[in-house]
Amino acid sequence: MDPMYYDFTTTMEKEAVNDDYIQGWQSGFLLNPQREEQRRTEAYEAGYEDGKARNTDNYKGWVGK
Repeated sequence: MDPMYYDFTTTMEKEAVNDDYIQGWQSGFLLNPQREEQRRTEAYEAGYEDGKARNTDNYKGWVGK
């Protein structure tokens, strides 16, 4: 597994990023299918798109939310 996945997940957890964002980022990074529609949140969808793009810049907007 790409060490970026573990390192960035640890960074987000230490900075208290929204759990839905983290789960979305992880799913997008691994190219997993998205959650079923009724369980998607704005944070999850933002994380999913960032994970798919391997973007590590946008997570700070989800700290403490």
